[in-house]
Amino acid sequence: MNRYDRIFVVVLDSVGIGEMPDAAGYGDAGTDTLGHISATAGLKIPNLARLGIGNLRPLATVPPAERPMGYRAVLREASCAKDTLTGHWEMMGILTTTPFRTFSETGFPPELIAELERRTGRRIIGNKSASGTEILEELGEEETATGHLIVYTSADSVLQICGNEETMGLAELYRCCEIARELTLRDEWRVGRVIARPYVGRRRGEFKRTSNRHDYALPPTGETDMDALKGAGLDVIAVGKINDIFDGHGVTEAMKSKSSVHGMEQTIELADWDFRGLCYVNLVDFDALWGHRRDPVGYAGELERFDEKLGALLPKLGRRDLLILTADHGNDPTHTGTDHTREKVPFLAWSPSMEGGGELPEQETFGVIGATVLDNFGVAMPENAIGTSLLPLLR
Repeated sequence: MNRYDRIFVVVLDSVGIGEMPDAAGYGDAGTDTLGHISATAGLKIPNLARLGIGNLRPLATVPPAERPMGYRAVLREASCAKDTLTGHWEMMGILTTTPFRTFSETGFPPELIAELERRTGRRIIGNKSASGTEILEELGEEETATGHLIVYTSADSVLQICGNEETMGLAELYRCCEIARELTLRDEWRVGRVIARPYVGRRRGEFKRTSNRHDYALPPTGETDMDALKGAGLDVIAVGKINDIFDGHGVTEAMKSKSSVHGMEQTIELADWDFRGLCYVNLVDFDALWGHRRDPVGYAGELERFDEKLGALLPKLGRRDLLILTADHGNDPTHTGTDHTREKVPFLAWSPSMEGGGELPEQETFGVIGATVLDNFGVAMPENAIGTSLLPLLR
């Protein structure tokens, strides 16, 4: 008999807990997202503390719990990247050995820009690495007045397109992004994601991005653990940008979130649903609003808002439920630049039915998450999927 009927995997996007052994090769030596936030901004996260976040490693303002709930571990990333796609894909069994293309140094090639202009019928402006808020301040008025497309990238493998909802409209922005996605399927231009970045406002100082962002991700490079669950007739409920990350593969129902707080509210609501399988949640605001903007105080506030919602979720879980909290990479807001950081991530697992708890050995892949879910439901792992189940250790 399956031990759990429902497993909730909640990804605190970018909440890393210290540098990977190979972090220096990524320019990320000494990075520590959670540790540096705790030290510089302070943290009041009593529910995460109860689950043992402060027992995984020393945190300046989060003391270790005397008797933490459930089990905890540190996970390393086996894939050769530090982005959202590879982190989430690895959780569901896919090892990425060839990184996606990045264009942060030079912008996108003239040939790609020319083809995008021809296909969309719009002139491209920007075409450089920039933060979303900065490029709107620089070019938002021109885009709004002329209908040009703001195209930009970052240190991630992304092509992002801004569009003013009030003048261009969402349908047109999405059409242009779909063309960009088609073009960037070519090997020489292959990026992990094309992202629609809608905004409102008419002049500098007033521009504000909306919640109608849409990610056009590459389809996973192989069968995922989610595909296996769906194929076995189990529910796979995707909350936040999970559906985008997996390009809809392996998902039985998708819910879009307006914010990380909204994503937790949806998860709390789902705890009242009668389903059997996986609820997979991504909470992106830690990363998008605070990590990339290098704002440790804002990041700390987001963590505290999450912790409050976590306190509302925990009492709603029953003995046949398992909660797993984790992250997909780091984004140390005290580090240089605006890129993700190559870090280990937490693994916190709890169910009201657990008789014990404790610290598990450090794991070599995020793939233990999907492997644990499949093991619980008696579903075979897909061919070439990575990860070893931790279920026998969760007692």
